[in-house]
Amino acid sequence: MRDMTLVIMAAGIGSRFGGGIKQLEPVGPGGEIIMDYSIYDAIRAGFNKVVFIIRKDLEKDFKEIIGSRIERIVHVEYAYQEIDDLPAGFAVPEGRKKPWGTGQAVLSIKGLVNGPFMVINADDYYGKEGFQRLHDYMADHMEESGVYDMCMGGFLLENTLSENGGVTRGVCRVSGDGYLETVVETYDIRKTEDGLAAKDEAGAAVYVPSGSHVSMNMWGLPAAFLDELEAGFPEFLASLKEGDIKSEYLLPAVINQLVSSKKARVKVLETPDKWFGVTYREDKQAVVDSIRALVAAGVYPEKLFE
Repeated sequence: MRDMTLVIMAAGIGSRFGGGIKQLEPVGPGGEIIMDYSIYDAIRAGFNKVVFIIRKDLEKDFKEIIGSRIERIVHVEYAYQEIDDLPAGFAVPEGRKKPWGTGQAVLSIKGLVNGPFMVINADDYYGKEGFQRLHDYMADHMEESGVYDMCMGGFLLENTLSENGGVTRGVCRVSGDGYLETVVETYDIRKTEDGLAAKDEAGAAVYVPSGSHVSMNMWGLPAAFLDELEAGFPEFLASLKEGDIKSEYLLPAVINQLVSSKKARVKVLETPDKWFGVTYREDKQAVVDSIRALVAAGVYPEKLFE
């Protein structure tokens, strides 16, 4: 039997617990963190395995605070994203401090999955509908074929904004039959009196329609996609200009390239749920209030996993 695996990118949560790290801030009435709700929703949807992507220096504390709890509920494995985990012939450039982005993170799970897997961020609340819709699509459609069959949670941009500052989102163009055409990283998206304001990678103002779908790094992917990530990583590294210590190997960029070359198709599964997360410290109370409202509405029990 193939596993249906939830992959959680958590390598960026920091090296010190209990010191104000946003991803580990309690937000639920039982002390739950945002990640707990994602795992709960994924298990209810039918996922039977969780892979945490972490850094090795986090392993002891991560297992004590999160992993050991979740291991009692569902099968758990770990993958490790490290800055020096590079293909032969490449070295970390002087001055680089961070790992190589979400593409490298997901590549680290190669060998740990034997079927479709779903990727999410550790610090985003996605809502139960997205997990169910992606699970069902993955179960019914992701047979191996000549074209990679993928899916993504398509959130409405208005449902993913912060009241406390600008956010970065992958703004999508979707075809009439619901397939992804392009996804473009767009920065500093915020509400203004005149509508939405946003910037491109260079900081220039760009127009973003208010009804746009956005990617929140909620992807459903076939196991064979990892071969594409593996092949593309050295190509990305070879393309870097001397002195570039910040560029990242990003999952949406790899998927975008496969879509444009007709090697993949991505079904955009619209979810009506409202995203929330602690992008800014001021966001925390809104998250706490949102969780409290969901508990009061019966979406979640007061204490998860009891």
